[in-house]
Amino acid sequence: MKLGTVSHEGVEKPVAVMGEDTLLDLRAAGIKVRDMVELVEAGAEGLEAVRAALTNPPFSATIARTDVQMRCPIRPVQYRDCLVFEEHLLNSFAQAEKMTGRPFAIPPVWYEQPIYYKGNRMSFIGADQDVIWPSYAEHLDVELELAVIIGKGGKDIAAADAPGYIWGYTILNDVSARDAQMREMPGQLGPAKGKDFDTGNILGPWIVTADEFAHPVALDMEVRVNGIRWGGGNSRSMHHTFARIIEHISASETLYPGEVIGSGTVGTGCGLETGRRLAPDDVFELEVEGIGVLRNRIVRP
Repeated sequence: MKLGTVSHEGVEKPVAVMGEDTLLDLRAAGIKVRDMVELVEAGAEGLEAVRAALTNPPFSATIARTDVQMRCPIRPVQYRDCLVFEEHLLNSFAQAEKMTGRPFAIPPVWYEQPIYYKGNRMSFIGADQDVIWPSYAEHLDVELELAVIIGKGGKDIAAADAPGYIWGYTILNDVSARDAQMREMPGQLGPAKGKDFDTGNILGPWIVTADEFAHPVALDMEVRVNGIRWGGGNSRSMHHTFARIIEHISASETLYPGEVIGSGTVGTGCGLETGRRLAPDDVFELEVEGIGVLRNRIVRP
């Protein structure tokens, strides 16, 4: 099942995909949720109500796809982004060595546990919305990632149980200001203004419920800029699975419904790895098998 959020007649509405051209307005169908977070919090009962409504939808609850604008499918309760694709790291370090003349190596801790940072949950946009170029940066980049939405609260979650905490999957584009990121990373507190700026995080176009995919996920991923393929790979090459990631993050820390956790960039899923960078008015498309195409444009005021 595909779920999302759209703007229709000036109002943001949680929806389910009925067909190629039709959406189901969940609230108009009698499902009492204000937004996607509330649907996540409703658990299995909420999803069953959506399935029932899709089987026999009221005509007044259907919306034509052509009458809506896409929005971020969920406003994350918390947002963490990981770094679990070895090829991405190796490629990025090779480029960093060319730029700085200094050697870089993957630290042993990366292989031992998932590495992640906490980003700005308030800066998210959705498909077809413009990314605004931050005023302090010159080198902008896309990042092709897979993300999970946490479906229920839990603490000290074992890896064997972790798949049951995944509510759904979506595409994440962690737009990055590489020059700002390179300046601040030697400070050893992780990315800040290299990642945190309005419109810099993108989710969508849809959330696909976890029951649609086997765990661990093995989905083809591709990024294109202005129609030209920049790279991609498959999520099966994650060094740490989402189950291991959830186990690690939840150690002595409660996870809550509606949290979003990104995988980090798949190998060749960003321009940094191959010496490319974005230019104003570029259009980028991130495609993940079974989820769809997350398309956006970057504009410079």
